[in-house]
Amino acid sequence: MSADTMNDPMREVLGRWKAAFDGHLPDVMADLFTTDTLFQGFGPEVLFGRDAVRGYYEAVAERRFADVGDVHSYRIGEQVAGGFADVVFRDPNGWQAPVHLSLVLQRDADGWRIRQYHVSRVATDH
Repeated sequence: MSADTMNDPMREVLGRWKAAFDGHLPDVMADLFTTDTLFQGFGPEVLFGRDAVRGYYEAVAERRFADVGDVHSYRIGEQVAGGFADVVFRDPNGWQAPVHLSLVLQRDADGWRIRQYHVSRVATDH
Protein backbone atom coordinates (compact mmCIF):
# COMPACT_ATOMS: atom_id res chain seq x y z
CA MET A 1 0.00 0.00 0.00
CA SER A 2 1.46 3.36 -0.96
CA ALA A 3 1.74 6.34 1.37
CA ASP A 4 -0.94 8.10 -0.71
CA THR A 5 -3.55 5.40 -0.07
CA MET A 6 -2.66 5.16 3.62
CA ASN A 7 -3.28 8.91 3.98
CA ASP A 8 -6.41 8.80 1.81
CA PRO A 9 -8.90 6.24 3.13
CA MET A 10 -11.19 6.82 0.13
CA ARG A 11 -8.55 5.67 -2.35
CA GLU A 12 -7.55 2.73 -0.15
CA VAL A 13 -11.14 1.49 0.24
CA LEU A 14 -11.91 2.04 -3.45
CA GLY A 15 -8.89 -0.08 -4.37
CA ARG A 16 -10.17 -2.97 -2.25
CA TRP A 17 -13.74 -2.42 -3.49
CA LYS A 18 -12.64 -2.51 -7.16
CA ALA A 19 -10.62 -5.72 -6.63
CA ALA A 20 -13.60 -7.43 -4.97
CA PHE A 21 -16.06 -6.15 -7.60
CA ASP A 22 -13.88 -7.09 -10.57
CA GLY A 23 -13.21 -10.51 -9.02
CA HIS A 24 -16.93 -11.08 -8.35
CA LEU A 25 -16.23 -11.81 -4.67
CA PRO A 26 -19.49 -11.05 -2.79
CA ASP A 27 -18.18 -12.20 0.61
CA VAL A 28 -15.06 -10.05 0.30
CA MET A 29 -17.21 -7.18 -0.93
CA ALA A 30 -19.62 -7.48 2.01
CA ASP A 31 -16.73 -7.39 4.46
CA LEU A 32 -15.79 -3.92 3.17
CA PHE A 33 -19.03 -2.57 4.70
CA THR A 34 -20.05 -1.94 8.31
CA THR A 35 -22.60 -4.35 9.76
CA ASP A 36 -25.21 -1.56 9.80
CA THR A 37 -24.37 0.02 6.45
CA LEU A 38 -26.83 1.99 4.31
CA PHE A 39 -26.54 1.00 0.65
CA GLN A 40 -28.16 2.54 -2.44
CA GLY A 41 -27.11 0.74 -5.60
CA PHE A 42 -28.94 0.53 -8.92
CA GLY A 43 -32.07 -0.90 -7.33
CA PRO A 44 -35.00 1.28 -6.26
CA GLU A 45 -34.74 0.54 -2.54
CA VAL A 46 -32.15 1.38 0.08
CA LEU A 47 -30.56 -1.72 1.58
CA PHE A 48 -29.47 -2.09 5.20
CA GLY A 49 -26.67 -4.23 6.56
CA ARG A 50 -23.82 -6.36 5.36
CA ASP A 51 -25.99 -9.38 4.46
CA ALA A 52 -28.10 -7.24 2.11
CA VAL A 53 -24.91 -5.94 0.47
CA ARG A 54 -23.69 -9.52 -0.01
CA GLY A 55 -26.98 -10.45 -1.67
CA TYR A 56 -26.81 -7.41 -3.93
CA TYR A 57 -23.33 -8.29 -5.19
CA GLU A 58 -24.18 -11.98 -5.54
CA ALA A 59 -26.83 -10.90 -8.07
CA VAL A 60 -24.38 -8.82 -10.15
CA ALA A 61 -23.48 -10.62 -13.37
CA GLU A 62 -19.99 -12.05 -13.48
CA ARG A 63 -17.57 -10.39 -15.89
CA ARG A 64 -18.68 -6.92 -14.88
CA PHE A 65 -15.90 -4.51 -14.03
CA ALA A 66 -15.56 -1.09 -12.43
CA ASP A 67 -13.23 1.57 -13.78
CA VAL A 68 -12.54 4.20 -11.13
CA GLY A 69 -11.76 7.69 -12.43
CA ASP A 70 -11.45 10.95 -10.53
CA VAL A 71 -11.65 10.65 -6.74
CA HIS A 72 -12.43 13.54 -4.40
CA SER A 73 -12.08 12.80 -0.72
CA TYR A 74 -12.38 14.37 2.69
CA ARG A 75 -11.58 13.35 6.21
CA ILE A 76 -13.22 14.30 9.50
CA GLY A 77 -10.86 13.45 12.31
CA GLU A 78 -9.44 9.97 12.71
CA GLN A 79 -12.67 7.96 12.44
CA VAL A 80 -14.70 9.37 9.51
CA ALA A 81 -13.83 9.96 5.88
CA GLY A 82 -15.55 9.86 2.53
CA GLY A 83 -15.89 11.39 -0.85
CA PHE A 84 -16.99 10.97 -4.43
CA ALA A 85 -15.60 9.01 -7.37
CA ASP A 86 -16.44 8.80 -11.03
CA VAL A 87 -16.94 5.12 -11.85
CA VAL A 88 -17.88 3.36 -15.06
CA PHE A 89 -19.34 -0.11 -14.68
CA ARG A 90 -18.84 -2.16 -17.84
CA ASP A 91 -18.85 -5.65 -19.30
CA PRO A 92 -17.06 -7.28 -22.27
CA ASN A 93 -20.18 -6.95 -24.47
CA GLY A 94 -20.07 -3.15 -24.49
CA TRP A 95 -22.59 -2.42 -21.74
CA GLN A 96 -21.57 0.62 -19.68
CA ALA A 97 -23.07 2.57 -16.82
CA PRO A 98 -21.22 5.73 -15.76
CA VAL A 99 -22.03 6.76 -12.19
CA HIS A 100 -21.06 9.11 -9.43
CA LEU A 101 -20.26 7.01 -6.38
CA SER A 102 -20.33 8.58 -2.94
CA LEU A 103 -19.06 6.88 0.19
CA VAL A 104 -18.99 7.65 3.88
CA LEU A 105 -16.26 5.66 5.59
CA GLN A 106 -15.88 4.72 9.23
CA ARG A 107 -12.75 3.37 10.87
CA ASP A 108 -13.09 0.37 13.16
CA ALA A 109 -10.51 -1.90 14.80
CA ASP A 110 -9.82 -3.63 11.45
CA GLY A 111 -9.46 -0.46 9.36
CA TRP A 112 -11.74 1.57 7.12
CA ARG A 113 -15.19 0.27 6.16
CA ILE A 114 -18.01 1.70 4.08
CA ARG A 115 -20.78 3.08 6.30
CA GLN A 116 -22.86 4.58 3.49
CA TYR A 117 -22.78 3.85 -0.25
CA HIS A 118 -24.71 5.62 -2.99
CA VAL A 119 -24.48 5.49 -6.77
CA SER A 120 -26.15 7.93 -9.10
CA ARG A 121 -26.18 7.28 -12.85
CA VAL A 122 -24.68 10.03 -14.95
CA ALA A 123 -27.36 11.24 -17.33
CA THR A 124 -26.12 12.49 -20.68
CA ASP A 125 -29.49 13.43 -22.13
CA HIS A 126 -30.15 16.78 -20.41
